[in-house]
Amino acid sequence: MGGRAPGWFPSIVLNLTDGESTDGDPTSAAIGLASHATADGSVLLFNLHVSGASGTPVTFPDSEGELPDTYSRLLFHMSSVLPSHMRSYAASQGHRVSEATRGFVYNADITSIVEFLDIGTRATELR
Repeated sequence: MGGRAPGWFPSIVLNLTDGESTDGDPTSAAIGLASHATADGSVLLFNLHVSGASGTPVTFPDSEGELPDTYSRLLFHMSSVLPSHMRSYAASQGHRVSEATRGFVYNADITSIVEFLDIGTRATELR
């Protein structure tokens, strides 16, 4: 974990979920993860929601406005803001981003999953 390697890029945690938490509120676990840090910052928690439901994915939102329910808004608030180099890479891939853009995709399809993983992992090489 990032706390044991203070000079390295922060750890990235990718939470892949298919629905509402069935074993309690995940907020305290998210806060616990974010408490670990390196010289470059806190652990990055990114959430990727997948569903069998149809609908357009909401990718890299910067507000909860497009999100349909309480659970999606909870995942949004638990998600880390994308660091600037990841935002730049996301923008170069055609995503609309701002300084408040979070590492979160709601109702992901296979295309948004691949893009999400590419932005959240390869972008660390571009620093």
